[in-house]
Amino acid sequence: MEPSLSRLPGGFSTRAVRGATQLPAVTEHPVSAPIWLSSTWGVARSEELGELLTDRRDGYVYGRYDNPTATTLHTVIASLHEAEAAWSLASGTAALHATLDVLRGSGRVLATSMLYGGTWALLRRLERDAGWRIDHAPIATVDDLDAALTPEHTVVHVETVANPATVVTDLPAIAARCRERGVELVVDNTFASPYLCRPVAHGATAVVESATKFLGGHGDVVAGVVAGDRTLIERVRTHTFELGASLGAFEAWLVLRGVQTLALRVRAATANADACAHALATAATSSSDVEVVRYPGLVDHPQHALATRLFDGRGYGAQLAFDLPSRAAAAAFADACEVFVRASSLGGTHSLVLHPASTSHRQLDEQALEAAGLGPGTVRLSIGIEDEADLLADIDRGLSAARRAVAAGPEGDAPRTAEESTR
Repeated sequence: MEPSLSRLPGGFSTRAVRGATQLPAVTEHPVSAPIWLSSTWGVARSEELGELLTDRRDGYVYGRYDNPTATTLHTVIASLHEAEAAWSLASGTAALHATLDVLRGSGRVLATSMLYGGTWALLRRLERDAGWRIDHAPIATVDDLDAALTPEHTVVHVETVANPATVVTDLPAIAARCRERGVELVVDNTFASPYLCRPVAHGATAVVESATKFLGGHGDVVAGVVAGDRTLIERVRTHTFELGASLGAFEAWLVLRGVQTLALRVRAATANADACAHALATAATSSSDVEVVRYPGLVDHPQHALATRLFDGRGYGAQLAFDLPSRAAAAAFADACEVFVRASSLGGTHSLVLHPASTSHRQLDEQALEAAGLGPGTVRLSIGIEDEADLLADIDRGLSAARRAVAAGPEGDAPRTAEESTR
């Protein structure tokens, strides 16, 4: 039987308002975390509000500052990343912005040129509109870092696995060099997830992820997280609520739901990705349909051995890229797919296909695309958890369509518009 709550005094409207906020005392532990949708919390004495707002006491006062559902998420993310603390934000881009902003001080940012297009656009806007000083260089090894790092740089930003070139970064060596030089290291770990890699454990200052991807895992939430030491996270928290980038309680709950099946989903998706990559590699050796296949699980991938060590033998990720002879062939491949969904994002239950040069990396001009390891015929596959046989059949279907597009020639690829080249 449910607990009995006392009936409150007062008029009709008063009883309706006050009665709707009465909470029963729950002694049983819920199997699923509650969703605390309240935007504000009441206190016993007015003095307590000031103490909560100035962090002189723990508790909740306003949803933009803290939320109990988000607290649960922060705790589990910190644990999975083997970090002291974690924080959640409204998107992965917001998480990266906040982290770089609190760490850069008055120095320069050194970012890898092998970046997700949205990150590239964010950094360019911060450089143009906010006066940030940002340099780009291909950073995958400690030698790459040594060639680009100067005394002016205060923070380095890399991706665990480059999107979508799949270049794997030597995080332990780069983290060690950053510590030697007194430089902070921020790692975007979205492609790997904490199941495969935990950059803080390898010496990074902070790890950021788009929780929209593997952590959420179902294509129904936009969120970001950052993990690191407690001092850093306190600064990120302040940045977050002052700039209004806080994550909502329902979104936090959706990520919590997804995290519970993270290991199962990543294992299934990486197994599918391995099968797809090997099928494409076979096509590359037997014909000219596929020019290059990029997947760390292939033994001829330049960082295959590094990925094996870095990911603790748990797999090689669920993203791969391959080059077709032309932009028209890439479009034909994607359009012929029936299982792969033509959509952006990654890390969910659904398998997705996209043409990076016109979608996820549309902001990059031709020179930046080349620096990111992309060509006009590059196709990115984000592998989900469908049946392997169905995915392989879809790849065959796409390759057949690409072959027909090449044979039809001329390809008739339209040049990139001025808008696409400058966005």
